[in-house]
Amino acid sequence: MIELVSESRCIKCNICVNICPTNVFDRVPDAPPTIARQSDCQTCYMCELYCPVDALYVAPESDVTTSVNEAELAEVGLLGSYRENIGWGHKRTSTAKADQTFQILKQMK
Repeated sequence: MIELVSESRCIKCNICVNICPTNVFDRVPDAPPTIARQSDCQTCYMCELYCPVDALYVAPESDVTTSVNEAELAEVGLLGSYRENIGWGHKRTSTAKADQTFQILKQMK
């Protein structure tokens, strides 16, 4: 479930507002979007994936609200971790090749 829009990282591009399939966010003039309908979040990670500055955090539990601390998320590398694992973003490469399932499937060819 979406848990954080970082005010310090957000560039107010509103991509998350536009990409969210369940309309979780509201635009705010001259400010980061707000999480207006958190319970509607489907934990699809689309907002986190498309955020160009890693300003969002989606917790993996889809039906549980969690208390998060932005500094702690940044310290352990969770802000932007989904995009990084997928390989999206400037100077990032996918980590899929390191996945054990990928390695097994590669040997089967």
